[in-house]
Amino acid sequence: MSYKIGLVGKPSVGKSSFFNAATMNDVPEGAYPFTTIDPSIGEAYVRVECAAPEFDESCTPSVGYCSHGMRYVPVKLVDVAGLIPGAHEGKGLGNQFLTDLNEADVLVHVVDFSGETDIEGEATEGHDPRDDIDFLENELDMWYLGILEKGIDRYRSGYHGEEKDIEVDLAEQMSAFKTNKDEIKQVILSLDIGLDPDEWDDEDKAELAREIRKRTKPIIIAANKMDKPVSQENFEEITTDEDYEHLTFVPTSAHAEKALKNADEGGVVDYRPGDDDFDIVGDVSDEQEAGLEQIREFVTEYGGTGVQQSLENALFDVMGAIAIFPGSANGKSDSQGVFRDCFILPEGSTTEDFAYHLHSDIGDGLLHGIDCHSKRQIGSDHELTHRDVVEIVSTN
Repeated sequence: MSYKIGLVGKPSVGKSSFFNAATMNDVPEGAYPFTTIDPSIGEAYVRVECAAPEFDESCTPSVGYCSHGMRYVPVKLVDVAGLIPGAHEGKGLGNQFLTDLNEADVLVHVVDFSGETDIEGEATEGHDPRDDIDFLENELDMWYLGILEKGIDRYRSGYHGEEKDIEVDLAEQMSAFKTNKDEIKQVILSLDIGLDPDEWDDEDKAELAREIRKRTKPIIIAANKMDKPVSQENFEEITTDEDYEHLTFVPTSAHAEKALKNADEGGVVDYRPGDDDFDIVGDVSDEQEAGLEQIREFVTEYGGTGVQQSLENALFDVMGAIAIFPGSANGKSDSQGVFRDCFILPEGSTTEDFAYHLHSDIGDGLLHGIDCHSKRQIGSDHELTHRDVVEIVSTN
């Protein structure tokens, strides 16, 4: 599980409910602040259409599982402790929150679109979800700005004893965000603020911090509690607001996902995570049937409960990650099974990247790859695409 998805948001918005629905773990849920104190880490799944049928084979996954031709590939999901305004100043669980948050590659911001929790996570009515979206981005931007300013001080101090470009010192100071000097220089040039930090005003620095944050901690919004009419009204208004065009919104009901998974485990319904419908296969009371039909109406209208869609949107659409199957031209992975593995790699990964992902020795001895669909040889610098099946030919 090479990727880690972080669940973030203020207290009491259903973040722990989302986590439980995605992982079927049992972490505390409650309508009060800081139900989650320490981060909960669990195994969730993202769906990838299985490649085995294209080779007239049935897969034997070593991790995850396959159902009706859909591979469920594990990823790490982290329910980070509740956030309140002022976290970047150490308020609430501030420092702990930011440390835990930095372990995530991409963030799913769970927002209560019903407006029934205020900015502190307390029960209310008529709260604007935009305030929650804004405050999380602001907290992260202020966090990044504080570290950016330390990088500028580092540059000005000249303590390293040699002249360096500003992007070098910023990259060293912000290395925990998995960025580098080339990326930071690219951001600076794109903002057209010049490479001399003495010429940057406060607005320039804030804009630079925000842009680096957007590139290194991408966010999608899980618009939770969308099974309520007021949530749907807020969703329509916010998603058509041009101030939020930079974000992706996924209509979500964590409650519906958990209910369907529980019903599926109990033999009441036949449901696969991410599907936009389900079958009632067990005996249910009139009240249970009415509840299930309400859920059916929601998942049919929105194409699912949104829990599975949020994870996949974050990983594949926002991060641009790709799924790669190791295989051979005859379709068999190895002597231990068929299509045993499916790996999630960064966008732009090459044959060589994949070889090293499998094992450093395999990468060191790489000769070339084989595209198992076309049976054509591919070079070490060949850029892979989503759902490629690749055989690695290596001296090791």
